Amino acid sequence: MRNGLYSINIHMLDGVRGRDSGILILKDGQLLGGGPFFWSVGRYSVGDGTWNGELVTNQHTPFTDPFGRPLFGGEEVSSGFTGKFADDESEVFGTTLVGSRSLSFRAVLKLLAEE
Repeated sequence: MRNGLYSINIHMLDGVRGRDSGILILKDGQLLGGGPFFWSVGRYSVGDGTWNGELVTNQHTPFTDPFGRPLFGGEEVSSGFTGKFADDESEVFGTTLVGSRSLSFRAVLKLLAEE
């Protein structure tokens, strides 16, 4: 993974309905990102075409849709992920811990701009 600005699209797995998108800045093992409702900070390490990491996510803006139900309910959550990368893209799979519940996700990252 190169240092830079990435788009991220997240889809929950295992029958859980949920998705999110935003941006991540990756720089020398640190990540920082967010979107319209959440922000995240974390760290990662890179191998030969693989990478893994962990991050903490918080909600910065409440949902205005009265029918929208946030998966995290405004709680701080921790996630871990592992994945592969090639060229300007990456696919990762991970787990988010929401209280005592474990939720799986898939995310696709695309490089938007190098540092």
